[in-house]
Amino acid sequence: MRIFDNFSDSKDKGTAAGKQFLFKTYEHTTLKALQLSALTVSMLVKLVVIGSIASLGVVFLAISSAIALGTYFQNAALGYLSIGLLILCIALLIYFFRKFFDKKVIIKMSKMFFS
Repeated sequence: MRIFDNFSDSKDKGTAAGKQFLFKTYEHTTLKALQLSALTVSMLVKLVVIGSIASLGVVFLAISSAIALGTYFQNAALGYLSIGLLILCIALLIYFFRKFFDKKVIIKMSKMFFS
């Protein structure tokens, strides 16, 4: 009967270790999800705040540059046209290099996720 008691003790220890492993895994997954969601929300808030202020600055800079170029060319429409074309060229450059930005984002996110 001693052998059956040893089997029973081993089974109970194995069950307890399995339950503890599942509980710790669940805890770790929950904490990792909290960390990732906090980082995501933080990045989004920073993006909105900094992006809105930067966009407002770019708008005022573009308008003032267009007025200054219009005065220089002695034609307001030509000033606005040149600034519009400059912004369009910058947008096209960003579009052509979008894969580079995608790679940077993926590398940064993978470092955060797997750390």
